[in-house]
Amino acid sequence: MAATFRRHPQDAPNINLHEDWEMRYWSDRWGVPRFQIVETVRRVGVGVKDVARALGKEA
Repeated sequence: MAATFRRHPQDAPNINLHEDWEMRYWSDRWGVPRFQIVETVRRVGVGVKDVARALGKEA
């Protein structure tokens, strides 16, 4: 039987736009589409707290 686990970002203070699973994680967590995360990262940088603040979400 295969073990089931949920992935979490390795570098928690930053968002890695190059990892599909990580983009899915943040998109699901904040309830926003991926493109919105990408646009926000381009504006404010890769910091989770900065992106969450810009999206009006909790980090």
